[in-house]
Amino acid sequence: MTSVKERPRALLAGASRRWVRLLPWGVAFVLCVALLPTTIVVLTADYGLNGAVASALAVAQAAPLLLAVVRPLRAWFVIFAADMAGALVLLGVDFEERLLWPFPPMEIVGYVGLCLALGLRESRRTLVLVWLATAGVNVGLGFAAPHGADATSVLLTILGGVTLLLGGALRERHEVQRRLAEQETISEAERERRTLLEERARIARELHDVVAHHMSVITVQADTAAYRLERLPPDAQDELTSIAATARESLSEMRRLLGVLRNEDAHGELAPQPDLTRIGQLVEATARAGTPVTFTDCDAEVPEAVGLSAYRIVQEALANVVRHAPGAPTQVSVSQDDDRLTVLVVNGPPPQAPAAPLEERGTGHGLVGMRERVRIIGGTLDVGPLPGGGFRVAAQLPLKERNVT
Repeated sequence: MTSVKERPRALLAGASRRWVRLLPWGVAFVLCVALLPTTIVVLTADYGLNGAVASALAVAQAAPLLLAVVRPLRAWFVIFAADMAGALVLLGVDFEERLLWPFPPMEIVGYVGLCLALGLRESRRTLVLVWLATAGVNVGLGFAAPHGADATSVLLTILGGVTLLLGGALRERHEVQRRLAEQETISEAERERRTLLEERARIARELHDVVAHHMSVITVQADTAAYRLERLPPDAQDELTSIAATARESLSEMRRLLGVLRNEDAHGELAPQPDLTRIGQLVEATARAGTPVTFTDCDAEVPEAVGLSAYRIVQEALANVVRHAPGAPTQVSVSQDDDRLTVLVVNGPPPQAPAAPLEERGTGHGLVGMRERVRIIGGTLDVGPLPGGGFRVAAQLPLKERNVT
């Protein structure tokens, strides 16, 4: 099996801005174009080196700077070897004492730029080894200085070390920021998932109470049919007894399964669940809190699950108005068509923008809970801001049971 090697990425290739991604290439190109002819001129005119040798050294010392954008360590091997070779070649020519040796100024500039590329890409261990190699070679060449020891070797060692340290610090800072961003993304996804699961559990507990009521009624009716109905055939009585036993068994199984969703803080949920008749109380409580609310009700007999969902949608919508638009005029309407219940909560902009929200961080259950409730009973939900300010929540809840295929 052949393995496909991953194509190396250029320095700063992951930056969001295009000019930042192109910056390493631009710097490398400028250094290469500037240092290549400068090195040839200085080595030939000032140091008296042969033109062909000077050209070969200039290409080996400047051209790999373009490679350093993608593979800085490989470029370092080439430039480091070329710089040492240039220092040894200069020992064979007679140059003035005022000129720097073993590394002329243009070599120092190119090497510092290379060290910056290394710091942005390589690990700490590699950077330390590069600096030790640089310092070791400078110390060794110092013993062969033709005009005595000077500060050039020390200067390159210090500048190279500082540049490696700076590049490494920038790389590690970027890595820390990247990991924090990834962790925040993962945490946000986990929070959304946990919120969804908690809301589903809450809905399941409430639906359990609704279904348990109907199952209890079935059990009682089946158990008492023999006493309420005269001349009930034995076969029918046995059938009703079986129905009652099955209902009791189903109720027990449902309570056992839903027991894992109960917790010590869920005692209040054992109370009867609210329905459409309780929406008026919500509206009155919101009006007492300082939010003008108008309510259009309908006298409709709806399934308990639909009534509970409508109540919870209105409850959360009004709570959002109080949190985010206190004092905003709000309209609540509940209407019934042939086969659906329409719940509409619309608020306008607040009289004055609040200095700060009443809650710095919401629970995140609002829209999640609305969508889950509507989805479970097969309805539709439309929420969003209004063009002139304010917010709209519209839910369509079917009154008939969906056919499950």
